[in-house]
Amino acid sequence: MASKGIYRKIGGASLIMMISIFLSRFMGLFREMTIAAMGGADMTVDAYRVAFILPEILNHILASGFLSVTFIPILSKYLAKNDKTGAWQVFSIVLTVLGTVLIFLMGIAMIFAPQLIVVLAPGRNDPGFLNMAVRMTRIILPAQFFFFSGGLFMAVQFVQERFTIPALAPLFYNLGIIVGGLTLGKHLGMESFCWGVLAGAFLGSFALQWYGAHQAGLRITPCFDFFHPDLIRYLLLTLPLMLGLTMTFSTEIFSKFFGSFLQEGAISWVDYAMRVMLMLVAFFGQAIGVASYPFLAKLAADERMYEFNRLLNNTIRYLALLIPVSTLFMVLRKEVVIILFQRGSFTPTDTTMTAAVLGVLLIGAVAFGVQTVVNRGFYATQNTLFPALFGTLAVILSLPIYWFGVSLFDTLGLSMAIVLSAFLQVLILFHIWNKKSTNHDSRKVYAFYFKIILASLFLGGILYVVHGLVSLLFTTDTFLDAMLITLIVSTSFFLMTAIMVKLFRIREVLDLWQKISNKIRPI
Repeated sequence: MASKGIYRKIGGASLIMMISIFLSRFMGLFREMTIAAMGGADMTVDAYRVAFILPEILNHILASGFLSVTFIPILSKYLAKNDKTGAWQVFSIVLTVLGTVLIFLMGIAMIFAPQLIVVLAPGRNDPGFLNMAVRMTRIILPAQFFFFSGGLFMAVQFVQERFTIPALAPLFYNLGIIVGGLTLGKHLGMESFCWGVLAGAFLGSFALQWYGAHQAGLRITPCFDFFHPDLIRYLLLTLPLMLGLTMTFSTEIFSKFFGSFLQEGAISWVDYAMRVMLMLVAFFGQAIGVASYPFLAKLAADERMYEFNRLLNNTIRYLALLIPVSTLFMVLRKEVVIILFQRGSFTPTDTTMTAAVLGVLLIGAVAFGVQTVVNRGFYATQNTLFPALFGTLAVILSLPIYWFGVSLFDTLGLSMAIVLSAFLQVLILFHIWNKKSTNHDSRKVYAFYFKIILASLFLGGILYVVHGLVSLLFTTDTFLDAMLITLIVSTSFFLMTAIMVKLFRIREVLDLWQKISNKIRPI
């Protein structure tokens, strides 16, 4: 019965996060559509993309993206004993000490931004490009403090199973960027989006999350206790994540680093395609991963490893749904790009190149989704060292893959390297987890994925034929034609998927549909 309660809570939390992430990614796509219409894929847009590299590195050094992962177990220990005073004291120490360190590093980064940008995007030596990238970098950098603080505020809410306000953070962030671009774009160009980044981070990640944590009982008292046992414990848990390299982080950095050696627009083409691919990953992987992590952490703390692996395996099995959905997007890759981006300054050439890159990246969508869950399996057992060491080694070994890919196949080679690197990392990491945790049921996961891949190949072949026939009726690359082709092919996809689910008895899809139906059924 307890196990059913956990799954019911995860279902509710997942639904909240999925709605949030769907809306956030929808707004994120609208943000990218606005950027595409204003700048297309020219030098200024490439400079805007590069401006995020240094803030991303700084964010990674302070492990801001992992705050909920590493801080939840520490807070859980205090709140399980109903010791809120101790919990808020540790919170205040971590915020004060590491927040001060972050502000210092932001100042250093602002001063040396010109030199650092040259190192991070060595293929672009145009003074105009570098000046734009440096200026936009300096605008974005302060947002990292808001992300860091917000990560701590979210951890307070997650540990008390409050998901609604944290789910609003990405919505406000994207809204800030969109409003910044639309209101200031005529006067500041791409720089307007950077001011939107700063405003969105403050509102969504800082102000709103402070309110949510305050409502959850948080009380902050600034304190510099450098030797508090739980600060040291937090640092020991987080240090591997600070120093280690992850697949998602390295992809963001390498796509700009190697993309800087390619033609103007290549960085933007890859980034536009990445946003579409990551939309799918976030909708499935991020929502389920974030919602399941607190429950994985509880099962690990209680040493209920059989149930832990069962939950982990089931979560990974649900992520297999990314494969048929990615197949649909592969077939419709050109239409998707036309619908989303081809307007204003975004040219038909930009459409052709972005669609080609998207077709390759979608192959790796499931790998990006699964890695978010497998990594959390390690984190839930408070093992942050191994995935960090493994990730760093994998990133270093992937460098030749990127170099050969870019050298042999140009922009498409960069996207091929991203996909190959992602698959190698997630397959090896999951295999190691299975060995370390004696996860014997992982064989069923592999078997299920094999079945889904075969079904998706069959489905993709039919969709390709349908797409070819339908395309004969619509000979222009207009928005309306793209919408009609997408509607017809997508309808065929859903009909054939329903038949195949029944035919192959894919229980995960049937269970998911039943859960969604139960959630939306009128009371």
